[in-house]
Amino acid sequence: MKKSIFILIGLFIAITQAQEGSDVPLRINIEKGLPQRPINEMGMDSAFVYPRIDSIITNGIKNNAFPGAQVLVAKNGNIVFHEAYGFHTYDSIQPVSKNDIYDLASVTKITGPLPAIMKLVDEGKLDLDIPFSTYWTNWKHRKDKKDLTLREILTHQAGLTPYIVFLGKVIKKNGHLKKRFIHTESNSRFNEQAFDGLYVKNRFNRKIYRIIKRSKVSNEKKYKYSGLTFLIFPELIKRLTGKTYEEYVTDEFYRPLGTTTLGFKPKTKHFPNKIVPTEMDTIFRHALTQGWVHDENASLLGGISGNAGLFGTATDLAILMQMYQNYGMLNGHRYISEKTIREFTQVQYPDNDNRRGLGFDKPLLGNDTLDIAAAYPAPEVSPKSFGHAGFTGTFVWADPENQLVFIFMSNRVFPTRENRNLYTLNIRGALQEVFYQSIMSD
Repeated sequence: MKKSIFILIGLFIAITQAQEGSDVPLRINIEKGLPQRPINEMGMDSAFVYPRIDSIITNGIKNNAFPGAQVLVAKNGNIVFHEAYGFHTYDSIQPVSKNDIYDLASVTKITGPLPAIMKLVDEGKLDLDIPFSTYWTNWKHRKDKKDLTLREILTHQAGLTPYIVFLGKVIKKNGHLKKRFIHTESNSRFNEQAFDGLYVKNRFNRKIYRIIKRSKVSNEKKYKYSGLTFLIFPELIKRLTGKTYEEYVTDEFYRPLGTTTLGFKPKTKHFPNKIVPTEMDTIFRHALTQGWVHDENASLLGGISGNAGLFGTATDLAILMQMYQNYGMLNGHRYISEKTIREFTQVQYPDNDNRRGLGFDKPLLGNDTLDIAAAYPAPEVSPKSFGHAGFTGTFVWADPENQLVFIFMSNRVFPTRENRNLYTLNIRGALQEVFYQSIMSD
């Protein structure tokens, strides 16, 4: 009882100090997952790191880039830095905690469907260089799509339409939802839950697939980011494995890795962890989006998609990224072959000015010659490094050459996606750069 009282008093003092405008952001210490070591033991200068990270994050909060954030860094397979800053919202009520669950947005692409695709390539069930329509037969008779390969698709080299707003198909001109697609109560035909009190027609995914099939493909084959096929991949994975997408990635990756919070629709799973809110939605849900996927296209697929929809903690993300950085191995267990991960994490079309790997994002070509303002991500990352960013304010990066995993978590879309200071202030690159610059020479 006394211990609980002291904890509450301490939390109250911390919140009060933050509300009174303390220059040092609120930080809370909870760790799990990868082993932890002091940062200095891994050859990095803690006296250099802490004040600089605190300063960058404090500046971000003061400039409304995000109300709160987390930074986690693992060096040589050990967590050497993990700090939580600020609050879930700008009213400074709920402090950020290290075990908070975040909407990962497009980080889902490399942590949801991509590990499954890599495993299926390993098993010979997918080939990167034959027509994707061999597997996704819906495209067999589409002249502009029938010859596209998975390699072209995963590197955003196929010329596919970048994005389609499927939300426009379920909202009337007066703003009301079309009852033939969305119900406020579930039944046998409407049991794909998109939000509290919103259920999507079970077969709406087929409408999405048809619209994608009819979408335009550019004749010019150059880098053009498109997330459309990531809406398709869950169904493809189901067809090839006999398991649902969620079951497959959970059974093959999340459960054996011990990443218990990685998954979809956390609102339905009764985690003790707090779930960080995203946007105050004024178009579709007309409420604060929390525990349900922010991305509307993923929402219309019942919250389980390949383009977005995955949630998780920073520590669980670090475990998965560490497995990638180890080229498919973690704790003596091989999840994906080294050959396949090396293939997926290398630049595929450098002659086309395309920096992308297969699904993975890569540094800008010539990144090491740029200053921090022009680089992506930090100029010090190695050419072998890879990762992905998420629209909600998440970012993950692994660097096998420097043995550095970098995780940044925020909800920059609160209360609106119009908040873009995370980008204009180049906060993620600046944070990442600090850890590279802190590495002490022998």
